[in-house]
Amino acid sequence: MDGHPQPARYAGGCRRYRSDRYSVPHRWPQGEQVTRLANAEEQLVAKLRERGETVAFCESLTAGLAAATVANVPGASAVLRGGLVTYATEVKAQFLNTTVDSLEAQGVVSAATAAEMAEAALVETRADWGIGLTGVAGPDLQEGKPAGTVYVGLCGRVGGDVAKRGVLYELPDERRNAIRAAAVQAALSLLLSTLEEK
Repeated sequence: MDGHPQPARYAGGCRRYRSDRYSVPHRWPQGEQVTRLANAEEQLVAKLRERGETVAFCESLTAGLAAATVANVPGASAVLRGGLVTYATEVKAQFLNTTVDSLEAQGVVSAATAAEMAEAALVETRADWGIGLTGVAGPDLQEGKPAGTVYVGLCGRVGGDVAKRGVLYELPDERRNAIRAAAVQAALSLLLSTLEEK
């Protein structure tokens, strides 16, 4: 992950980077990129198996859809550790070891929360990679953000440390389930592209 901030001790016994959260807007890709993303789960399972690594999820707006999408791929049992569905704010706060007030002040739908959700997935399941998803499926605004606003958190083990980041995706304002499905593909593709860079 980018940067070299000083690591801090995580409550669960792992070490983490405290200040490597950031948000980068991504427009939903068009044309050939969409075709590539259509089978991101198959490519991701193959890549993780090749590397001997595992993944876990902490999901809000997708409510387990990302983990289920990976589980649909034959051979997923070799790479999928598990998943958390933290749909309610108080449940997110519980798994993130914080309070509802603190979480709302930070932003339930934010890069920081997505990154912390990814870390929670990694720590709770002892996976090599954690993915967090939080966002607005619509039709109503949430925290002033429109439908299609999605933050994907990615957390990975780097040596003995854990590095994480949050990425903003601005998906088309479509029906709820279309946004949720697009969020899953964005998340899987983010991890896949990260693995391909390493």
